[in-house]
Amino acid sequence: MTSLAKIFEHYGPAYRATYGQRILPSHQRAMAAIEHCRTAVLGGHVCYCDHCDEVHYCYHSCQNRHCPQCQHRAGQAWLERQRAWLLPVPYFMVTFTLPEALRRLARRQQKLMYDLLFRCSAAALQELAQDPRFVGGQVGLLGVLQTWARDLSYHPHVHYLVPGGGVCAATARWQRARNGFLVHVKPLSKLFQGKFRAALKKTALDEQVPADVWQQDWVVHCQPVGSGAAALKYLAPYIFRVALSNNRIVKVENEQVTFRYQDNKGKRRYCTLPVQEFMRRFLQHVLPKGFKKVRYYGLFSPTKRELLHRVRLLLLLQPVPQAATADPQAQDRPLLPPGSLPCPTCGRPMRRLAKLPPAWCRPP
Repeated sequence: MTSLAKIFEHYGPAYRATYGQRILPSHQRAMAAIEHCRTAVLGGHVCYCDHCDEVHYCYHSCQNRHCPQCQHRAGQAWLERQRAWLLPVPYFMVTFTLPEALRRLARRQQKLMYDLLFRCSAAALQELAQDPRFVGGQVGLLGVLQTWARDLSYHPHVHYLVPGGGVCAATARWQRARNGFLVHVKPLSKLFQGKFRAALKKTALDEQVPADVWQQDWVVHCQPVGSGAAALKYLAPYIFRVALSNNRIVKVENEQVTFRYQDNKGKRRYCTLPVQEFMRRFLQHVLPKGFKKVRYYGLFSPTKRELLHRVRLLLLLQPVPQAATADPQAQDRPLLPPGSLPCPTCGRPMRRLAKLPPAWCRPP
């Protein structure tokens, strides 16, 4: 199967020769990590299975958050933690999109612009939700940054998972959203735009913004998503990997990459790009080092855990038992000792016979 790692391994040297010093350090690290993930370069262990007499070379993963081969377990663990905090109320998905006129600036100033996108959208949503005409209380926000569209084009936006209600400051009680409705998106859009403009004026970037961007309607979308469990499952993959999974890559031939995606109507589409353009599109979604793409606001803020716990008690929400969240097929799998690796052939635990050092620790 064609994979992102094989594309970067085969075409990466030509890409580096073409763009040279213009490649950002974060892009260089991501390229190297994806190329070397689960290869002898990173080292690993020689493992032996006593059950089927198989010997396997188990190489280390790169643990880069942009690698499609890594972070699956971390994503599942995050998903289970968030499920445990779900409230027994309807949820909404609120999406704020950065206007096209600001996207070129956002590419050049990623940390600043992404941070403004988070802070201004969260502040606007919380302020409008406090209005008694809507929720009339403090809501909780779980926000996830996504910078790509389905065809890998640059499309920065933030998804917020929001419970349909909030804590009323006057009564300290839970105030439900009315009739399956959270907030109006038109005033929310205007409020978001105003806060973003005010924040941008405090930076040195204000003069680089086209004047007509403030005359446009900014895109904000809000829709109900039921209990929130399905929305969490939708968000989880975007937190621990970026843009494209290996199973979406159809073929690589004649120095062109073809991958599939679904359009807004759910129809399958195919996109074919020159391999260097494909790599450029992928790398533009690599985030700056240390940037947090998942943030919590309001009732979901880490500083409000005690208040959130009281809300759970008010709503008579019981802790989710382990049996309810466990994998139903796990009972059929052999139990593995902590730290052991399963045999790819039979699934039994393997013994580690020897350690394989990474390439930079080996003698010349």
